[in-house]
Amino acid sequence: MIPLMHDFEGETVLVVGGGPVGARKARTFAAEASVVVLSPEFGDRTFADAEKVRAAPAPEDATEWVEQTDPALVVAATDDSDLNDAFSTAAEEHGALVNRADDHGDQSFGNVVVPATVRDDPVTLAIATGGRAPALSKHLRERFEDEFGNAGLMAEVVGDFREDLRDRGVPAAERRDAVRFVVRSREVWKALDSGRYKGEQVARDVIGELPGDQT
Repeated sequence: MIPLMHDFEGETVLVVGGGPVGARKARTFAAEASVVVLSPEFGDRTFADAEKVRAAPAPEDATEWVEQTDPALVVAATDDSDLNDAFSTAAEEHGALVNRADDHGDQSFGNVVVPATVRDDPVTLAIATGGRAPALSKHLRERFEDEFGNAGLMAEVVGDFREDLRDRGVPAAERRDAVRFVVRSREVWKALDSGRYKGEQVARDVIGELPGDQT
């Protein structure tokens, strides 16, 4: 599968199933999309800002629900494979994407995999193991969070740094070298623990004086 980022702003995601997996998927997509969750019960789980619809749809109801909600993505997250089949088929016929929660590495079930994700805007890291090793995905996500906890700040610092160098006429090759040096510098990563300003100071220190710095 080829990983892509998809913009769900202004779109609807239909989650079928209110169990732990459905709740987790609802929280994931509610950060951007309008989420509707269908389930006969929800327990005390958290669904973020999703709209919870108490219903127990049968397979023959799938097309009606999909047409009614007009989703960009349907998440089939029940423990009933026939019901998941029905909603997957209805979604495909409607032109929507499908994510099967019961797809355990068999990509024939659906066409979207929701990876383990780390967000530190503007940085997003997605990790997938084809459904074969969710524990590994979680481990890698936690390792990244531990080692690169200030990835978002680093991206902001480097982005502004690149623009500044370009505005001052520093040649492209020198800009690339400077940026690579900064993102590989342990000193800069450590300085970001004290905030962006400190990180920017150390970034300039570690690369030394660049063309155009003279006043």
